[in-house]
Parts: sequence; structure tokens; C-alpha cells
Amino acid sequence: MVSKLGLFSPNETKEDVSTANLKYLLVPYYLAEMTEKIAQEDRIPVLKTSQDHLKEFIALCEVLELIPEDELELSRQKQPDTMTNRRAQKVARFKRQKAAETKLQEIRERKERRGRSLRAAALSAPIEAGEEDDLENDGEEEREAWLATISLALCKAFDLLDMLKKEEEMLQAVKERKAKDGNAFAREMLDERTKKAETWHHNAANRVAYSKPADPITCATFAQDVIEGRASVSQAHEHKHQPLIFGPASIVGGGLTSERERMTAQVFQPSYRMPTMSIEEAGLREMKMMEKWQERTAELMKESTSAWHKDGSSSAQEDEDAEEEKARAWDDWKDDNPRGAGNKKLTPCG
Repeated sequence: MVSKLGLFSPNETKEDVSTANLKYLLVPYYLAEMTEKIAQEDRIPVLKTSQDHLKEFIALCEVLELIPEDELELSRQKQPDTMTNRRAQKVARFKRQKAAETKLQEIRERKERRGRSLRAAALSAPIEAGEEDDLENDGEEEREAWLATISLALCKAFDLLDMLKKEEEMLQAVKERKAKDGNAFAREMLDERTKKAETWHHNAANRVAYSKPADPITCATFAQDVIEGRASVSQAHEHKHQPLIFGPASIVGGGLTSERERMTAQVFQPSYRMPTMSIEEAGLREMKMMEKWQERTAELMKESTSAWHKDGSSSAQEDEDAEEEKARAWDDWKDDNPRGAGNKKLTPCG
């Protein structure tokens, strides 16, 4: 219907398109996204149809001057497809995509704030005639929002188009190889992947011998080591038992370079927490703690007892001397201040 109605003309630019019609520019882009998600056995026709929609969307945006100049220059220069050029192009697209997303977020927040303020004003006072400018602001914001949405869709469209082209090339190569070699090609790919997986696990197992530092020795494990000849009785508390390793856990502790290796290394690990010390070690530690506590308690009792004896021998004599000094001081004060001496000036005959 967009093409039948002729909403967009090759002679127009983005300023000539009305705000109400800007949204219909995104129709080919959404068609390409939905077509690309169709699941069927022969995927090559789906990829071609999706690419046609994307090319239509990009061509329409180019006619309306919606594509940035740097993107057009990169596409027109036809430079060799090197890693440097691809990286520069991806960085430029990513910056434009982040700018469009930020602008859309700002417009959304402004609309929310304006809506809250208008609702609060409507509850407190009627709308006056001077507030009609908000409609014009809403129209400008709507146009900015649609232009930012189109810019965001353009960045995604270029990336999606590149991805679909690569996928089509891969599927075409696989189809030609199958037509040439038959089922032997699929068997060869499967054998190659299996060989790579086995080689990776073998190399990872050779990089490190144990999954983690040895757990503290326990009575059972030490007895087992003595019976099997890995330790002697004289090594009761010095022997370090190396636990058995199961499956891919043998790669833990080595140079893990990816999250996939870390997750693989956790396979077949115990679901419970391993002990950090043996029962003997825990008992010895508690015994040392109790010995220190008893020594400290004995020292405190000795100090308190000696201080009590010293206080008891001298406290009685000191109390008597203090009472005697207090009595003498009181007698001296009474001699210096006879009874009624301070009231003589208050009497008429004083």
C-alpha cells in the first residue's frame, strides 16, 4: 500500500516528508527483519528476500538524504575489504547507534515529565489559552523521535545486510560442496569437529595435572596413602594428599582463556563444600586455644590474689590514720571558729 499510494517521491527530501508519513519508511526494514526469522529447510531464498527488503529500505533513505555522508563515502569508495576498513566502519555505526538511542531516551523522558506536569496542572487549575504551544512542541518531538528511530534502523540494517551476505555465501558454498561430494562432506565436517574437540581436551589435560591445591590430609586418606605406598607413617602431618581428578576438571588451575573453558572445568565437581582441615588438626587447634585461655586465666587470678593480700594488710592501718587526721582537722577548725562567731555583726549589740 505504501508503494501504491506513492507516499515517497524520488524528488523529495526528508524535509518534504510529513511527520505522519515518516513511520512508513520503516516498513521495508521490518519486513526484512521478519522475513529473516522464517524457518525453512532451504534458507537461501529467505536470505535473498530479506536482503532485497533491506536494499529497498537503504535506497529509499538514500534518496531522502537520511544516510550520513561518511557512510555514503565508505560505500562509494569501494576500498578493499580489510580489517582496518571494517573496524572503522563498525565504530562509526556504533557511535551513530548510541547517539540515536540516547536521543530517543531523552525524548521519552521529556514526554514523561511533561505528561506528569500537565496532569498536575490540570488538577490544580484549568488550561489557559497560552499553553497551546505544547502541541507544536509535541509535533517537533515526534518528528525528532521518528528521525532518530530511522537512523537507528539504518545502523542495524547495514549490519544485518552484511551478516545475511556472509550467511548466504556460507550456505551456497556448503550446497555446492554437498552437490559435488554428497554425504561424505557432512561426515568429513563431523569427524573434523570431533577431532578438534578431542585435541582441545587432551591439550588442556596436559597443561595442568591437578584441578586445585591439595586438600588438607584426613585420617582416611592418609591411611589409604600409607597402604598404597604413597606415604610413610612418619609423615603423619606433613604428607599432602593429591585428590583424584575426574573428567574435564583436570584443566582447572591452568591457563583458562575463556568462559567456555571455565564452565567445562566445573563439570563433575562435588556439589558440597570440601573440608578445609582434618579432625585431628581441628582438635589440635582447639587444644592450643584452651591452653592459652587457661594460662591467661591463671595469670589473672594470680594478679588479683596478690593485689587483694596487699590491700588487706595495709587497709586497716590506713583507715585508722585517716580517721585520726579527720578528727584532728575538725577539732582545729572548731577552735578557730567558736560557736556563733559568724553572727556577732548581725546582733544589735555586736
